[in-house]
Formats: sequence, structure tokens, C-alpha cells
Amino acid sequence: MATKGQQYKRYDLAFKQKVLHEYRKGYSAAYLSTKYDVPSGTIETWYQITKRHGGLGIAKKGRPTGKSYKDYKERYEILKKFRDFLVKQEPKKR
Repeated sequence: MATKGQQYKRYDLAFKQKVLHEYRKGYSAAYLSTKYDVPSGTIETWYQITKRHGGLGIAKKGRPTGKSYKDYKERYEILKKFRDFLVKQEPKKR
């Protein structure tokens, strides 16, 4: 867990790609960790990101926005249709 005020090291993209190139050649993360002074877990994380997204720097960071609708009019029409559907599904009172 990070301590208060802890600063993390930042690595440029060219350096990450160089380390990952050697990792893919067959060198272990522990060896590269001592050679480049990078934690072995960080190297493995870079590799997983590359595998998942096709490369470093491609994946968007942060929480997804979730804006799937273009504008409020489209959302309004969808909600109207849903409301009408619910009214039709409501059981009739005796």
C-alpha cells in the first residue's frame, strides 16, 4: 500500500517497449528488474496490458464515461417507449 505523499517512478514509452522486447525474448522479469531497476510486478503488468490492449499507451485510462446516447432527445424517446411498455404490462384492477 502506498504511504502518504509517496511518489511513483514514471517511465517513458520507449523504455517500456525496450524492457518488454527483452521480456518477450525470454529474459525473466526478475532479471530485467535488477538490470533496469524496475519492479518485476510492473514489468508483468506492462506485459498484461500489452497483451490485452495490443500495446502500451493505447488503452484509455480512468473510469469509462458511460455516455452511450448521443443526445438527450434520443434518451427521452427511449424512456417514453419504456414507460408505455410498463403501462401495458400493468395488471388491471378488479
